[in-house]
Amino acid sequence: MKLNIFKNTKIFSYLLFLVLFSSSFSGCFSKEEILPEPFGVPGGLVLACLNSTHFTELVIEIDYEADQKPRPETLDLLIERINSVCDKQSVSYELSLTDFEHEGVWTSDDIRLKGRETRETNAMNENQLRFHFMFPSGTHSDSGVLGVAVDASTVMIFVDTIKEAENFIQRPSWEDIEAAVTVHEFGHLVGLVNLVYTSNVDHEDPDHPGHSSNEDSVMYWAIESSDISNIIFGTLPNDFDDDDRGDLINLNNQQLQAHDQLWYPEDYSY
Repeated sequence: MKLNIFKNTKIFSYLLFLVLFSSSFSGCFSKEEILPEPFGVPGGLVLACLNSTHFTELVIEIDYEADQKPRPETLDLLIERINSVCDKQSVSYELSLTDFEHEGVWTSDDIRLKGRETRETNAMNENQLRFHFMFPSGTHSDSGVLGVAVDASTVMIFVDTIKEAENFIQRPSWEDIEAAVTVHEFGHLVGLVNLVYTSNVDHEDPDHPGHSSNEDSVMYWAIESSDISNIIFGTLPNDFDDDDRGDLINLNNQQLQAHDQLWYPEDYSY
């Protein structure tokens, strides 16, 4: 298991107390959290990603369990997609073999807690913005889920389920699915689609909130579920479409209002 600050029992007990205390009174407080670090919702750091006035570096912390290591091609594609939408002087990743010490299926609450136990440091660390991707063994409690974003900086990808989603003719291959799902979950971290804003373009699938209705977008609703195996013709999308990119440009230019943000630039006008 990775060594980190949460290994200190007293500190962990104190943080757990704060979590329980604050959640029990959630209806009495504003959106500002009592926790030492606010964790937010998916999309809660989109402005921090798009803007370079404070966070000049973006680091992807990748924790993986034995036999779950993401392919180098997947990580290279992720970095390429990040560079195409986020304004950063450098984008890099850090790989760590990690024993998550977890048995059974993963619930979203399990993922949140494990992410906070295993991450090296806060999502907003001086001039660094840090996103945390975990690749564990096991499956999500919803058996069809291939990946999930659970807060403003934390993602879990289920490689075992991805391999099972590969259809019998291997189109798409599990390697292509892994790459698409990883980029898809990053898309949720930057708020796509309509997670922390309302687009001026109608491209959200009405039956699958937070996802694109365009099957040529990596944010298409089927990408993060086992339904992806039904895509057997053409190329599996692994990039954002024009509407996705337009939303991010408009968010950065303050043509769209971003809500539920953990950080705002000083000149933010809303």
